Amino acid sequence: MKKILSLVFLSLFTVSLLSGCNTFRGAGEDIERGGEAVQDAAS
Repeated sequence: MKKILSLVFLSLFTVSLLSGCNTFRGAGEDIERGGEAVQDAAS
């Protein structure tokens, strides 16, 4: 029983980490696009 429970928690933890990486990646891309827009406006 403990083995199954620990496997479930490990799986949930891994999924939450992977989804967090995608969120930060998307935010980074948005910030990069914003910086490009500022550069274009300055040109």
